[in-house]
Amino acid sequence: MSRPAFYALRPGGWRDYVTLLHPPYTLWHLSYVAVGAALAQTMKWGLLGWTVLAFLLAMGVGAHALDELNGRPLRTEIPGRVLGTLAACSVAGACAIGVIVAADSNLWLLAFVVFGAAVVVAYNLELFGGAIHSDLWFAAAWGAFPVLTAYFASAERIRAEAAAAAAFAFLTSLAQRRLSTQARLVRRRTASVEGRLTLDDGETLAVDAELLARAPEVALKLLAAAMPVLAGALLLARIP
Repeated sequence: MSRPAFYALRPGGWRDYVTLLHPPYTLWHLSYVAVGAALAQTMKWGLLGWTVLAFLLAMGVGAHALDELNGRPLRTEIPGRVLGTLAACSVAGACAIGVIVAADSNLWLLAFVVFGAAVVVAYNLELFGGAIHSDLWFAAAWGAFPVLTAYFASAERIRAEAAAAAAFAFLTSLAQRRLSTQARLVRRRTASVEGRLTLDDGETLAVDAELLARAPEVALKLLAAAMPVLAGALLLARIP
């Protein structure tokens, strides 16, 4: 398969920057921010906007720029110095937003800021021998963490509903990781596929890369569409 991901555009120019954002996945994980904010007793729309912006910078831009800098998995033509600058500026911007919000509301938010900045760098650059670059860390950092951060920013505490939503985000992100691992194996590391399936009626189907990637990628596309719908429903319920 020629493309490194189902959402990847043809390499070159502005298309590389769109691909770098992982649009369906970024929207998916920003949805967790909305879920966390919508569950808080007091809906703070302005604060939700700043929290979404911070996670867009850190996860959507910074994390993906570091990931591309570390091995070029998406095969973009973006220069390394540009990726480094994007990563540094976006993560710094996200941290600045977090610090300003914490100073205005609750200084315990600084713990979330420090954790978020550290995990973005450690996970995507595979520091500590890649110990943090795992399915469980992905589910915790890209799933549970946005929910808990957005909820705490509004409620200034963690209640049972936040923990339950974080568990939901953890499990769906873990499913995402397992499905995407299969798809990445086929798209990025498989040189050729040979074989066939013989059905019980005698019909045979050729086994190729497209067949192996189709089911996990369809599931990923559906989940990437479902999460914003869920987040939108929760936000609509909070409109006065």
